Amino acid sequence: MITKTRVEQENLVQFTTTFAVTYGAKRVSGDKMPALFLFPDRWIPLMPNTRPNWPYPKLIAHRGAGRHAPENTLSSMRLGASHGYTMMEYDVKLSKDGIAILLHDDTVDRTSNGSGSAAAKTFNELALLDVGAWHSKAYAGETIPTLQSIAAYTLANGICSNIEIKPCSGTEAETGRQVARLAQALWADADAPPLLSSFSELALEAAMQAAPDLPRALLLDGEPPSNWQERAQRLKCMGLNLDHEYTTPALVQSVRQAGYTLAIWTVNDPARIQELFDWGCDAVVTDEVASIKPSTFMPAT
Repeated sequence: MITKTRVEQENLVQFTTTFAVTYGAKRVSGDKMPALFLFPDRWIPLMPNTRPNWPYPKLIAHRGAGRHAPENTLSSMRLGASHGYTMMEYDVKLSKDGIAILLHDDTVDRTSNGSGSAAAKTFNELALLDVGAWHSKAYAGETIPTLQSIAAYTLANGICSNIEIKPCSGTEAETGRQVARLAQALWADADAPPLLSSFSELALEAAMQAAPDLPRALLLDGEPPSNWQERAQRLKCMGLNLDHEYTTPALVQSVRQAGYTLAIWTVNDPARIQELFDWGCDAVVTDEVASIKPSTFMPAT
């Protein structure tokens, strides 16, 4: 026989009370679950939700405030926090000498005054680059951050992290392994562990083996494949991070019923964000940290 903790029981009672108020049903089965609700024409049993809890904020700043400041920098994290965001998504890969740095692309060309593959440069070489001037004069002189520096800032300021493992080509397993080990050490005493996500299943598998207790999410680009559940299950993911353009009510329902959380990227329209929350998505990643405020949205329960 499975017994629930008092907290679990209280959460279930709260959930069913909300359900009854929302849909006008009468709760008739007492305090224990599952409950029965009496509608005008039918009885409906409400079973407990088996999905993992989403322990993070509902709105996530993409690459920090990556549109309004140089993406994946300490400045972008600080700017996102100044707009009320308490969770940041950012990309992490390895330098030639194995230092975990924040960078989206395989090369440094787009977001610095340098050129070439990041994986071919030591951290000392990367640290000499200006990763702010490309964005605007206000950020000239910005330097590439390490995962350690981002951890220090976010932990000190109560900010949660979604670390996207973004390996350079050919370094998938090593990047997944090293980033997971480092994250496990840096967030060892944190209230909420970082969520590790990646498009690379090789990287996620290595992360799972290196730090199995850290939560993982499978990032999917485009329309989810028919075997998404098998892939998420193999990697022991808590959830999926999906492209909003391919997110539908039917897909949300399927993912929820399968027991996975849902974070959706990258959404910059407030009406679309609210729609996704109404469908039952757990979180949304956005660029528009200046105009879209976390306090604006009340996700559906």
